[in-house]
Amino acid sequence: MFNKVILVGNLTRDPELRYLPSGSAVCNTAIATNRRYKTQSGEQKEEVCFIDITLFGRTAEIANQYLTKGKKVLIEGRLKLEQWTDQNGNKRSKHTVTVDTMQMLDGKSQDDGSSYQSAPHQNSSNQRYDTPRYENTPEQNMPKHDNTGGNSIPEYDVNDDEIPF
Repeated sequence: MFNKVILVGNLTRDPELRYLPSGSAVCNTAIATNRRYKTQSGEQKEEVCFIDITLFGRTAEIANQYLTKGKKVLIEGRLKLEQWTDQNGNKRSKHTVTVDTMQMLDGKSQDDGSSYQSAPHQNSSNQRYDTPRYENTPEQNMPKHDNTGGNSIPEYDVNDDEIPF
């Protein structure tokens, strides 16, 4: 079976980080996604969906460090049904998303400097890390080649403020 969810939305609350007895980090938060559509009568409507999300490991720690309520993120993960009995004995349930990868989509803010425009970078363990996206034209980001047939070392104009660490 296939269970994959990809969502883009804004955080509805600050991340809450805790650690399991094993030492693994767990972060809980939620995002809101919206869909705009037109009814048969031509009226514009908007539907908002609130989704609880859970992040684990280093991704949880990064989310806790860099994300706050209102920040835009892209998450990929799997849908999970959580079931419990409330204090009145009623059975309750909700769907949540267990996050496998996360990308911060907000540009660098002026007030806290905690986030940056990002593009995905895959490493050998298939964990996604965020790297800065440069706002130059594609020609400015291309490696420069010499005319003798050999390749020279690529030159990039990188501002220290664009480096996330």
